[in-house]
Amino acid sequence: MEGALPSVVGGLAGCPIIAVPTSIGYGAHLEGIAPLLTMLNSCAAGVSVVNIDNGFGAGYSAALINRAHSCPQCGGEQGA
Repeated sequence: MEGALPSVVGGLAGCPIIAVPTSIGYGAHLEGIAPLLTMLNSCAAGVSVVNIDNGFGAGYSAALINRAHSCPQCGGEQGA
């Protein structure tokens, strides 16, 4: 069930979503494999998924999104 949340938020929000599956949870989550596969099969646009318990990768992806938004070479606005 926790793997479905990024799809719901991604369908409602107009901004990028970074999904981080965790290795702990309730039910039969199989150490994070079930939420990971659920997140990877999302049909919502703008959802990116990192590996299980990969908070560093999620932070790095967020920094790349932020930098692309403020980079004039990438089509973003300067200092936005």
